[in-house]
Amino acid sequence: MRSAMLGLLLSGFLALGAAASAPSGAWDAFNYAPKSKTVWPASVYHVDGTVTSADDLVANRGPATLTGNGTWMALDFGGEVGGLISMNFLNTSSDASIALSFTESPLFISPLTSDDSSYPSANMSYDGVLNVPAPLSSGYWTQPSYALRGGFRYLTIVSTSDGPVTVSNVSCTISFMPHVEDLRDYAGYFYAKDPTFHDADFLTRLWYSGAYTVQTNTVPLNTGREVPFVSSPGWANNATLGIAGPIIVDGAKRDRAVWPGDMGIAVPTQFVSTNDLLPTRNALSTMFAAIDPETGALPESGPPLSQTGSDTYHAWTLIGTHNYYLYSGDVQWLQTVWTNYTKAVQFLENKVDSSGLMNVTGLRDWARLGGGGHNSEGNALLYKVLTNSVDLATYMNATDLASTWARNASSLKQVFNQAFWDPSQGMYRDNTSTTLCPQDANSMSVIFNLTTSQEQAISVSAGLQRNWNELGPIAPELPDTISPFISGLELQAHFEAGNDTRAMDLLHREWGYMLYTNLSVQSTLLEGFTANGSLYYRGYRGYNYDPSYTSHSHGWSSGPTSALTYYVLGLTVTSPQGKTWSIAPHLSGLSAAEGGFTTPLGWYGVKWTEDDSMFTLDVDIPTGTSGIVQLPYTQGKVEINGFEVGAFEGDINLDGGRKTIVVYR
Repeated sequence: MRSAMLGLLLSGFLALGAAASAPSGAWDAFNYAPKSKTVWPASVYHVDGTVTSADDLVANRGPATLTGNGTWMALDFGGEVGGLISMNFLNTSSDASIALSFTESPLFISPLTSDDSSYPSANMSYDGVLNVPAPLSSGYWTQPSYALRGGFRYLTIVSTSDGPVTVSNVSCTISFMPHVEDLRDYAGYFYAKDPTFHDADFLTRLWYSGAYTVQTNTVPLNTGREVPFVSSPGWANNATLGIAGPIIVDGAKRDRAVWPGDMGIAVPTQFVSTNDLLPTRNALSTMFAAIDPETGALPESGPPLSQTGSDTYHAWTLIGTHNYYLYSGDVQWLQTVWTNYTKAVQFLENKVDSSGLMNVTGLRDWARLGGGGHNSEGNALLYKVLTNSVDLATYMNATDLASTWARNASSLKQVFNQAFWDPSQGMYRDNTSTTLCPQDANSMSVIFNLTTSQEQAISVSAGLQRNWNELGPIAPELPDTISPFISGLELQAHFEAGNDTRAMDLLHREWGYMLYTNLSVQSTLLEGFTANGSLYYRGYRGYNYDPSYTSHSHGWSSGPTSALTYYVLGLTVTSPQGKTWSIAPHLSGLSAAEGGFTTPLGWYGVKWTEDDSMFTLDVDIPTGTSGIVQLPYTQGKVEINGFEVGAFEGDINLDGGRKTIVVYR
């Protein structure tokens, strides 16, 4: 049996999870995680100057010789990797020296500089190269740990001396997921054929791409980007990221810090794929440890950045707390943070003024413009915090708090719709003094249940599509930008509104571009891009027009992984650890889908097929649990394990176990 690392006591924390692996099958071929913690280049991408036996370096691990100052070869690892480079130096002369450069995108392969990770520079030369000076001692060499590159696909080896330099056995020791030996040992899976896309395996590839992206974002404790940033040229990834590791961060290359907004997408991905929740626990504990004891304010990001002044990311930490408890059932941890949690909820509620809305004063956010004052995005997040808090207070037997938060949520929903709904556009506006209808707040309004009717949700879904071009939605609140973070929320909104066709169209446009474009790594998912598909994401909004700074493995872009499980499979948990659950498949133009995930209670599996005459749903759910099955049809003869259901009205209450439900149409 493949190894399962959950349940080990690491860094003083118990990783709550079931020691179980997902079933093996055809889907395993789409798993991007490497088979070994040591990986070697897959091919030679380019050589320049006099290089002998470069192909042999890849085929047989060497040796290859570079002769002449400035001679170089670029090696391709075949997908996103991250870690420390090692190699052997052979027959070196006293003046022999080399340099190494790293890049995620092939656009920035260079013997002179790596893509930027320390700081965005318009000339794309901030990081420079890693110099390995003379004399090169014959034998085995490993990159110094401070110079770790957490994310790259291409490694360039440059001769910086006149004489020959011979190297062999060039490899990378993977640094991410340090607590897991078998990176491919997933606790969940997904498999479906997509007949409407040029690659029928697109959905399966995408599910695994999102899962692998989050794996690359799960890192050792002392491998954060150094702050203050090192002087150019250079980089350093040896800063401490929190109170314990491993820990989940936002990106493989950068920023390499805890960002709670990113976790709002990345953690559901983590749950349905690896169920590796220890890094999430460590990240949330880090944020609560940094609470302002006087005000209850939470930081926007974890150390070493430790930025403050964000009401929205404060809210995302609280939302992440609910996600973690829902998936893990870790009541001991919840009890340890409960006092700070309630203080942090009160911090947001203290900003609700006489209008009944929160006045957003902590303006830092995901890069959107605007956002202050009576802002719909901030208030949507507050509403989600309140409804989640009712759940958590119920589990904590804090009945008075639960009642208060429920009343406040109900009041906020009413005021939210009065203040922000624009019937002429059929959408929610950004604030009380504009007609701009943002992507973020409108997506949140549907998935957080701020809409007052299904018709209103349908209207918002249609309005969101008006922002699309051929590559996806251009966010009105950040012009010229396609944000996979916010699009991951929009994707859920279309499914929630019942428009599966629109959701699939969005997957094809935006994530189809990201997964297949030769500008990126074709294995993990881009942080973002411009309306025309270029890598100048946020060029005018903090990234100094440096396309090499954009991350190509960012967990906040992995929304489709959980969405495919939650909506296309239709499988979700509705109480901690999946004691109760829901199955509501969205057929989405497909003829079949299967998959599932693991919780501490065991394996949750779903497989459905549809043809012209019947729909078949096989479920394999832990005994002792119960749930609701919402079938995609409201009419027809229904059988459960061969016995006809007498009165069928759409939803079926079901106990755990193995069941086969058939609808004859």
